[in-house]
Amino acid sequence: MTVEEALRLLTDGVLEVEGRMVDASNATLYCTTTLDGITAACVYKPVRGERPLWDFPDGTLAGREVSAYLVSVATGWDVVPPTVLREGPFGPGMCQLWVDVDETVDLAALARSDHPDLRRMAVLDAVINNADRKGGHLLPTPEGRVHGVDHGVCFSSEDKLRTLLWQWRSLPLTDEAVEVLSRVRAELEGALGEHLHEHLTRREVRATVRRVDRLLSTGLHPEPSEDWPAIPWPPF
Repeated sequence: MTVEEALRLLTDGVLEVEGRMVDASNATLYCTTTLDGITAACVYKPVRGERPLWDFPDGTLAGREVSAYLVSVATGWDVVPPTVLREGPFGPGMCQLWVDVDETVDLAALARSDHPDLRRMAVLDAVINNADRKGGHLLPTPEGRVHGVDHGVCFSSEDKLRTLLWQWRSLPLTDEAVEVLSRVRAELEGALGEHLHEHLTRREVRATVRRVDRLLSTGLHPEPSEDWPAIPWPPF
C-alpha cells in the first residue's frame, strides 16, 4: 500500500488488540487495524500506559513518536514507519505500522556496521535528539532496509543523544545528508515546524532548529557528550 493508504488505515481503521509486547518498558500492544476490507498489523502505545520519567513530561511520549515520524518524512529517508496519534481501545495513543523483520540478521553486528540506512538514522537521531537508540530498536527487513522505532524519548531541549551508532562520530556528513538537512531546516520554518508544535513545546522545536543549524555549521557527525551517557543501557 502507499504511505497515504497506510496512514488512513492507521488513523481510521478498527483497532483490535492481539497481544502485549512484554519486554517493552511502556504499554506496547500488538494490534490489527482494519478498514474497507484491508487489515494490517500495527503497534499501539496508549498514553495511559506510559511510564513516568524524570526528564520528560508525563503523557508526551506518543506525541514525540509522531514527531519523529514527521521529521523522518521530511528527510525522505523512510527511517520511521508510518505513525499517527489516534484514539484506541485504551484511549489516545501512538499507532505505528508493523514492520516484518529479517530474523536471521545479527543485530549486534548490524549496529556496528556501515549500512547506509544506519548512517542516515544516525543523522536523524542527532536532529531529534534521540536519548535511547538501542540495538533492539533497529528493524532490518528481508529487502535489506533498516528502519528505526521507539522514539518516545526524543526532542528534549537539552542535549541527550544516546545511541549505539557512534561509528561515524566526527566524520564529515555525506553530501546527501547536507542537502537533506538544508531542506529540513527550511521546512522547520514552515509546515514541519507547525506540525511539530502540535506535539512539542516551542522550546523543544527551537532546540530542534538549533541542532540542525549545528550539524550544518560543523558539517560533521556529532561526538558523544561528556555530560551524558553515550550509550543506552541496556544496549539491546
